[in-house]
Amino acid sequence: MPFNEKEKILKKVEKPTRYTGQELNMCIKNPQDVDVRFGFCFPDVYEIAMSHLGLKILYHVLNLREDTYCERVFAPWVDMEEEMRSRDIGLFALESGDDVREFDMLGFTLQYELSYSNVINMLSLAKVSLLSKDRSLDEPFVCAGGPCAYNAEPIADAIDFFMLGEGEEIICEIIDVYKEWKKHKNRTRKSYLEEIAKIEGIYVPSFYDVLYNDDGTVNSIVPNNPNAKEKIRKRIMNDFDSAPTPDKVIVPYGDIVHDRVMLEIFRGCIRGCRFCQAGYIYRPVRERKVETLTCLANRLLDTSGYDEISLSSLSSSDYTGLKELTDELIDITERKKIGLSLPSLRIDNFSLELMKKVQKVRKSGITFAPEAGTQRLRDVINKNITEENILKSTAMLFKGGWTNVKLYFMIGLPTETYEDVEGIADLSQQVLDKYFEIPKEERAKNINITVSTSSFIPKPFTAFQWCKQDTREEIVEKQNHLKSSIKSKRIRYSWHDNRTSYLEGVFARGDRRLIDVIIKAVSNGCRFDGWNDHFKFDKWMQSFEECGINPDFYLRERNIDEVLPWDHIDVGVTKKFFINEYEKAKKAQTTPNCREKCAGCGANSFGTGVCYE
Repeated sequence: MPFNEKEKILKKVEKPTRYTGQELNMCIKNPQDVDVRFGFCFPDVYEIAMSHLGLKILYHVLNLREDTYCERVFAPWVDMEEEMRSRDIGLFALESGDDVREFDMLGFTLQYELSYSNVINMLSLAKVSLLSKDRSLDEPFVCAGGPCAYNAEPIADAIDFFMLGEGEEIICEIIDVYKEWKKHKNRTRKSYLEEIAKIEGIYVPSFYDVLYNDDGTVNSIVPNNPNAKEKIRKRIMNDFDSAPTPDKVIVPYGDIVHDRVMLEIFRGCIRGCRFCQAGYIYRPVRERKVETLTCLANRLLDTSGYDEISLSSLSSSDYTGLKELTDELIDITERKKIGLSLPSLRIDNFSLELMKKVQKVRKSGITFAPEAGTQRLRDVINKNITEENILKSTAMLFKGGWTNVKLYFMIGLPTETYEDVEGIADLSQQVLDKYFEIPKEERAKNINITVSTSSFIPKPFTAFQWCKQDTREEIVEKQNHLKSSIKSKRIRYSWHDNRTSYLEGVFARGDRRLIDVIIKAVSNGCRFDGWNDHFKFDKWMQSFEECGINPDFYLRERNIDEVLPWDHIDVGVTKKFFINEYEKAKKAQTTPNCREKCAGCGANSFGTGVCYE
């Protein structure tokens, strides 16, 4: 975009720094000196996108290559979009300001289902054909990855290919093939897709035909190209300790959601909570060494100027070297007067000594996730924590001077009863009682307990992928019941919007027929669906109706024998294991974590990680 034109519109938008680029540590290359221009597209606003660790890693990996220039492309906020459309300005990259339609590839990260409307809207802004079958040779290839890529069937027809699993290696492999493909005079889009379809972890949706039964369920998913595999297996970094990671990151001018150094200490999770997709799709657990992390922390602090370090993982307290690591990091934080945050703690394996150490510089609130209010339901979901764990840990915190505690629960879990809902109120009251058990002269003042509930959404590649999702009416009834069951004014209750959960549930287990609904919804004005002030539920319902699709079909209970829209994807955890976990859940039987006893999930097929410790 010409500088003068950009300057004009930036004067009219709410946060111009979302679009200016030029931040500290931004990569600058001459586009004429590279073979491949790659747009890393995050389908949300700048503040969210710049907090994403995956973006930082792949930006670093691609820009290490002399032949490739990776630039950032984010969804413009509604005020900016209005200015761009009124002036016929196409979607542009932050680094160069160039129109992304001229790029070789646009890669979207799919972090949550409610971003699908933004993906379509960004393609529209970029003047790129919305469906892969309509793209000409002069248009960029559109690819995607991230957790939602494991069942991105609702948006599959808009994507040329998916990269399944961890991207550090696979993204370089598709670039190498692209460079060779560009040399051929008679090249076609299909010939490139056929070459990369041979790479493990690459899924080309157009190379598969989906057939349906008369009742609307999937009959079969069949390859229609000799290069397409029957099952597409995810990729992982086998040696995570030596996996590439940036030693300097872009420092934004304005505030972002996670404005700090992020240390990814391990990938995967040993726990096996039956509702948690991330716990399965990122298996097996692979750790970084303490010395690797300590060196990385020092470099990142020196090159960024940040005043806080945060550990990144699904369950930080399961890191085997946590005590040694926190000792090393506390030496750094005390010397530099910066904070250390330890998110994703489990309530059953942390110590007050640890909490006191990490919060010497800055004390913050504590968040725990019991998930369910009764022991029976915690056993159903395989949370593997007891009421005693919860009360003992919170009592310990109150004695240590903490008074700001958040408790996260889910409503609508499989087999849930109103007794389980009341259990959330009962457990929260018991936590409050632990505070008042401390003598008045010894306890800290201003106790603050927040109870927060989200709506359970059955996700692919979990033990509950066959379960029915509660209706909106059932969720509202349970929320109201819980609200009336909480008696103390010292316990605050907040809950998640059931309408966004409803839509997320539809797309989480959806199939290819939903692409028409997404495109229709965007034309009806839907975008930024994860933002309450922009979510247009009535427009979505209108779009389903206009496309002749009943969204409730996707929220129903599934038969174990039913072909699932994601059955051609292999995350390394077997379907047999999920069926077994589903049956155990019905009996409220638990499964021990990976370090206690191997449950035979299938992740050992990768030949690395916790399976071989």
